[in-house]
This record gives sequence, C-alpha cells and structure tokens, in this order.
Amino acid sequence: MFDLMPFNRREDNLFHYLDNLEKNFWGDLATNVSSFRTDVLDKGDKFVLEAELPGFQKEDIDIHVEGNTLTISAQHKEESEEKKDDKFVRRERKYGSFTRSFDISDIDQAKINASYDNGILSVELPKQVEVVPAPTKIDIK
Repeated sequence: MFDLMPFNRREDNLFHYLDNLEKNFWGDLATNVSSFRTDVLDKGDKFVLEAELPGFQKEDIDIHVEGNTLTISAQHKEESEEKKDDKFVRRERKYGSFTRSFDISDIDQAKINASYDNGILSVELPKQVEVVPAPTKIDIK
C-alpha cells in the first residue's frame, strides 16, 4: 500500500545505489573501524569511566594525562601459526590499536586511579572540590 520501510531510507536515486554498492563491496568502514566502548557514570563525588578492552593485557594499556585531557591507548599484537613439515599451512598476524581522549577539566588529576579486571578498564575520576572562600566581616571606618 504505502511501502513503509522502518529504519531504512527508501531513495531510488543513483547516489544511494552507489553508496550501497560501495558498502557491500568494501564493508561499512565506519562500523568496522571502531574504538573501544566506554561508559561514564556519575557517582556524586566522582565519575567512573568504564572501558571495554577484551583480549588486552594490563601491560598493553597506557593511560596518560596532558593538560586537561586524559588519553587511553591500547595496543594488541597477536601472532599464530601452524606448521606442517616446515611449510606454513596457515600463518596469521593481527595488530590493533585504539585511542580515546576525554576532557577532564573539572577533575582532581592528582587523585585519578585505574584498575583492569576481566577486560574492563575502570578509571575513577574524582571531581574537584569547589573552594568556597570563608565569609569575612569588613569593618566600616
């Protein structure tokens, strides 16, 4: 009747056709080249950043702060090979690196700590305590 197609654009034009052709041939690079997923939780006095980094070792992960930017980098290198009579039947190498940066301008940088357990990196980012000057009485002369 109306040819309703939810979640899919129905455009019968050349550009849409070529875009789909390219995605079918090369794959959708925007979804294939992904960074690691993160969740940021507000715990009142601190933020907790949880990053999914499955398959990485703790030594593969680097966290550093430069100015008001926290950067998390992870690099993974994996090699596997099967030999049969000193000839390779199969040899595969897999390399990958991910980097994400976060603004931490309202964070007490001296108290940041991190832990890594079962593929989840957890970074605690304590909020800066707002310094309120004590009230003072000014005498009138």
